[in-house]
Amino acid sequence: KNMLGVIRQPEFVYVCPRVLESLPRRDFLSGVAEMLKTFMIQGAEDYAKAVEVLFEMHKEYSIVPEEDASEYWTDCVGAHVPELTSLIAAAIRVKAGVVSRDQFEGGERRKLNLGHTFAHAIETLAKRKGNDITHGEAVSMGILLAAELADAYALEKGEGPSVDASNDFMNTLASRLDADFLACGLPIGCPFRVSSMLDIMRKDKKAYGDKVRFVLPFAVGDVRIVELSVEEVGRLLAGK
Repeated sequence: KNMLGVIRQPEFVYVCPRVLESLPRRDFLSGVAEMLKTFMIQGAEDYAKAVEVLFEMHKEYSIVPEEDASEYWTDCVGAHVPELTSLIAAAIRVKAGVVSRDQFEGGERRKLNLGHTFAHAIETLAKRKGNDITHGEAVSMGILLAAELADAYALEKGEGPSVDASNDFMNTLASRLDADFLACGLPIGCPFRVSSMLDIMRKDKKAYGDKVRFVLPFAVGDVRIVELSVEEVGRLLAGK
């Protein structure tokens, strides 16, 4: 599609959620990262519901002896197929809406890249260093770094950290996402320093001139495109 420039909207999307039962847990969670990303763009209620369901699954799985883990995971997914089906359908509606409104990525569709500028840099470094990181795991880490960047950016602009008012226990969106992603079983710690990602991000497909269009979450349901140089990102995330 990207190489040929041939883009057509589908007439329908067919999904068979039972196929999820065939996935190893790690691959399942890679998809979870993309689902949560979608709900962060649009769908705060669905985001909260997804975290609730996924936390329950993670909690159930965590108490199973290691020798029984693989078999139990299949049963765990099967038991939650009805809730997962509803969430999958909701995520598809969000993405289909964004894509149909902005077919050629002139504006809103760029939000679907939330977490991906960092994720692509993480994947590149992982390949260079022989680390085993899936795309979904890199997206999970990338979303959290994007949230930290949003907090730092808002603070520098005098708006204070990006506070998510829906959760009184967390002062920033980044801290809430850390807790949510961890509860779902997603990786939250990036093995690479942000400083090592800067040159890679400078060559990202979303770069133009000396700026990169970063997709930053300021709250669940409030994602914005902010143009920053990689030097600004390095300064705002110094120490990360």
